[in-house]
Amino acid sequence: MKKLTLLLLVLCTSLAFTTDATAQKFSGLDKSPADIAYYPASSKETAKAARVIYSRPQLKGRSLAELAPIGKVWRTGANEATEITFYKDAKVGGKTIKAGSYALFTIPGEDEWTVILNSNLHQWGAYSYDSDSDVVRAMAKASTDSDELEAFGIAFDDDGNMVMGWGTTRVTLPISY
Repeated sequence: MKKLTLLLLVLCTSLAFTTDATAQKFSGLDKSPADIAYYPASSKETAKAARVIYSRPQLKGRSLAELAPIGKVWRTGANEATEITFYKDAKVGGKTIKAGSYALFTIPGEDEWTVILNSNLHQWGAYSYDSDSDVVRAMAKASTDSDELEAFGIAFDDDGNMVMGWGTTRVTLPISY
């Protein structure tokens, strides 16, 4: 009986130390967490027309021009290239787009931004961006707002247009479904 008790004690002790030794260590929250925007946004509406998956970088005292330079292709967020999915055919900037998923890039400008839908999905940033895979380029109007957004964001307005915002800049891409 003493041997059985001793064996059980050793076994329980070793299991306790083994569990601690193999526990997963989490490194903290992502500095640019992922987010998703849907159109329509209401959870009551199950027939979605579009979805955007993107990461939300923070300004942290930096300027938008520093992080998304004018005239240069930008990943439109952080981490992996932003991905937009149309669940049915749509018109983006007046150009017909087939239902499907696309990488979304932008080229910031003063009054307008060029929005690019590209067929190469799952790219990291814009490092391997290839213009030969562009499906469409459309112009989006840039404006300013009095509210300052620390984190980059994407949303759809009531009409289904995609609106991107960061700092005081707002960029609206006309979309119809």
